[in-house]
Amino acid sequence: MKIQLPRPIAAYFEADRSCNSDAVAECFRPDAVVKDERKVHAGRASIRRWKADAATRFTYTVDPFAVETDEHGTTVTSHVTGNFPGSPVDLRYVFVLDGDSIAELEIVP
Repeated sequence: MKIQLPRPIAAYFEADRSCNSDAVAECFRPDAVVKDERKVHAGRASIRRWKADAATRFTYTVDPFAVETDEHGTTVTSHVTGNFPGSPVDLRYVFVLDGDSIAELEIVP
């Protein structure tokens, strides 16, 4: 079943799928924040480094299978498989959007 994602979120997953850290960073506002693995990455340069580092350390695929929007943002639940500890795992990507950009992303188990 194919799910419909808001345009900025769909662009994020497409850029991630192509291992393009520059394109991932461009999905975010200049002052955006990503929280992942108990670390905070603030600003596009930091987000670009976070994604580039993940791509060099691990090979993985992300398959979004559920989406829910509420007053806190849009949560996309995805099945993530790769060569990282704990694989495979279902993760929740909690996005806060600002127009056509991502203002915040938190990735949680």
